[in-house]
Amino acid sequence: MANQITTSVPLEDELGDVLDKAMRRAGLNDESLAARTGVRAGRILDAIDYRSELTTEELSKLARVLGLNEVGLCALAAASYPQPEIGPLPFCVWPLRMPHGIGVVNAYLVGECGGSRAVLFDTGAGVKALDAVWPDAILGIDAVFLTHIEPEHAGGLCDVVARFGVTAAFIPRRAESPCGRPMGEGEVKNFGPLEITAYTTPGHAEAHNCYLVRAPIARHGGGLLVSGDLVFAGSAGGGYFSHEQLGANLNRVLSAVPPSTVIAPGHGPLTTVENELRYNPFVV
Repeated sequence: MANQITTSVPLEDELGDVLDKAMRRAGLNDESLAARTGVRAGRILDAIDYRSELTTEELSKLARVLGLNEVGLCALAAASYPQPEIGPLPFCVWPLRMPHGIGVVNAYLVGECGGSRAVLFDTGAGVKALDAVWPDAILGIDAVFLTHIEPEHAGGLCDVVARFGVTAAFIPRRAESPCGRPMGEGEVKNFGPLEITAYTTPGHAEAHNCYLVRAPIARHGGGLLVSGDLVFAGSAGGGYFSHEQLGANLNRVLSAVPPSTVIAPGHGPLTTVENELRYNPFVV
């Protein structure tokens, strides 16, 4: 497994982000949430603005009303959200972390360790952004898989296809891109030792996929779930298309793959399915 994935990376979301997403999901504002929890609206707003002094009792009340995992929520509030050790994989992973706006977006290369070719998951903001973080060891790519069509995740797909002469570029069904072919639930593609299975996971966007990467012939090591904006370490994507579908797909996918599976999210650090099933505030 590539050494790059062990680098310390900050979480995508803090307590305030999680509360804001959960309130939107529940259709509550600060005043209505305050009325249902007994936690003053000003203290809720302070938490959303990253000035939280919420007590454990207040966090517990908020978690119950918002349907959040209390343990994970309290861990976020204490800036001590558990981040697991990432176990061995039967292939190498190169996280490509690229600045985007005030944040960072992730793309990933996955390939045989010691090889010069890989499969690319998402394209970041485009070729220029990819060039800045591209590993010297990778000279070509066999395929591109997009989790969803947003500028920071799918920028310059056609440029990437042209640059590397890629003939296999896949996008979620119902997404639109002139250089991508649709791939839906349960479809499997094979490139060398890699087996890539699509999960259709709308919620953050109407057309969104996660991809489970495995090496079936390998004797040791688990799989990698490229999750896009479905799930992050300690959080989940915003339900801009459907909060209900995002929540249902989040629980469905995390339950469908082995707990040892490594999660490679669109933002933030890598984590594991086991860790997020136990602590993620949005997994109850």
